[in-house]
Amino acid sequence: MKLFSKTLLALTCLCVFATSCKRESVATAKDDVSSAVLQQIAAKGFSTEGVRKVDNGYLVEGDIVLTNNNLTEQSTSPTLLIANDEQYRTTNLVTVSGTRTVTVSVSGTLTSLAVWSDAANAAIARYNALPNRKLTFLRITSGTGNIDLIGFDQGPSGGYITLGSSGFPSGGNPYNQIKLNTNAQAYGSNPNLDYVTSVIQHEMGHCIGFRHTDYFNRALSCGGAHSNERAGSIGAVLIPGTPSGFDAESFMLACSNGGNRPFNANDKIAMAYLYDH
Repeated sequence: MKLFSKTLLALTCLCVFATSCKRESVATAKDDVSSAVLQQIAAKGFSTEGVRKVDNGYLVEGDIVLTNNNLTEQSTSPTLLIANDEQYRTTNLVTVSGTRTVTVSVSGTLTSLAVWSDAANAAIARYNALPNRKLTFLRITSGTGNIDLIGFDQGPSGGYITLGSSGFPSGGNPYNQIKLNTNAQAYGSNPNLDYVTSVIQHEMGHCIGFRHTDYFNRALSCGGAHSNERAGSIGAVLIPGTPSGFDAESFMLACSNGGNRPFNANDKIAMAYLYDH
């Protein structure tokens, strides 16, 4: 998740860059990431623009971490059916046998402000308020959860600032970490609770298998030129019951509205299909 400089677009972005910073980001990616890795990322169906090397893999599309295992594992999924305007999930999901509770912790790196803990609780509450759920979340205050929220302090780079990141499930388990930027230029000195909650909710969506709703054309929520993230072997599979046509309020849109974005009706259908089906 990213926040652009007000001089660029005054827009909070989840995974794409403004035209004015694309060139710089692409140049950085070419310097730091080999062409072989970029080919692997493209083969998995993700944009290779602005790719960055991070501790445990590569940050793609602004807020998604692809691990080395993600890049090398072979897909066993069937041929993917892709539509133009639908809710999307990856081919990797959290395994649920009957019911399953995913624990969530907030590390000591996020103790500077109460909002981090409060927003984690609020995001969990949003998921647990969904009807007929088989997958639930539980906040724990000791030990490390199945998903651990950690802080990092990083200022703007290339015209934007990273707000947070996470990844996709592996081996039937949720991605185990959400990173949130504690730098004051990310959320301000007094972060808005609903805004931070929506960021965590979005990143939790990735952790349990959601790709961006508008993966096929991120320009729909972010503006700029058409940008297709494609499908690939960590593919985007349409979810039956969600309507065709651009959903401008989905919690998994590539770019945020900079404020509160809870589940809408289509998001609830998508969650029910994946984890109450």
